Amino acid sequence: MFLGTYTPRLDDKGRLILPAKYRDELSAGLVLTRGQERCIYVFSTDQFAAVHEQMRQAPLTSRQARDYIRVFLSGASDETPDKQGRITIPPTLREYAGLDREITVIGAGDRAEIWDSTAWNAYLEEKESEFSSTDEEAIPGLF
Repeated sequence: MFLGTYTPRLDDKGRLILPAKYRDELSAGLVLTRGQERCIYVFSTDQFAAVHEQMRQAPLTSRQARDYIRVFLSGASDETPDKQGRITIPPTLREYAGLDREITVIGAGDRAEIWDSTAWNAYLEEKESEFSSTDEEAIPGLF
């Protein structure tokens, strides 16, 4: 499970050093793809296969499902961390997420997310007040 918040920096080649706590889970390979809210989703190869299997269950007759799957999969890139735990984020994904040098990597349970730090801080500031007033309907049975 991916947890926590980390603030590594992108180097000049578009590489980032994965947080140490994530390296074992991702050492055999990972998939980067477009995430919602203009972040990059990071899945282990196994988790990405599970997500893809869920997508395959969507009816081909659903235009919304086809559109989502096309955007999601066309932006996907499989990567293998080097010995230092570095991965390269492809230019198209860096552009999509507006990444510069200052980035934030967060754990989101079954995936990690890579955000531009300014975008993450703005998102978090906006959503923290909603978080504190969330009622039980948001996640049934949690509270």
